[in-house]
Amino acid sequence: MFSMFLNFDKMVTPLIIRIIYWIGIAGTVLGGLIGVIKGIGSSYGGGMAVISGILTIVLGPIFVRIWCELLIVLFEIHKNLVEINKKTASSDSQLLP
Repeated sequence: MFSMFLNFDKMVTPLIIRIIYWIGIAGTVLGGLIGVIKGIGSSYGGGMAVISGILTIVLGPIFVRIWCELLIVLFEIHKNLVEINKKTASSDSQLLP
């Protein structure tokens, strides 16, 4: 297990990306709620803060998800390329005398 980690045979970054996803969701929702609360508590024209807070709550998690999915796709491509390499390497060794 430790040698797989040292030789980069097993990727740990996809797990870290999933953790970052949940932290990003919590951060955008919390930031949006803070914006809404500041806008409501404002004594002068806090309407834009409320609207931007609501947009952050709605759109923030979507953008975090898209960003994390793009990162995961890179690692899925790597995993598939490694599988293809293993399959072609075994078939190439069968062809050689």
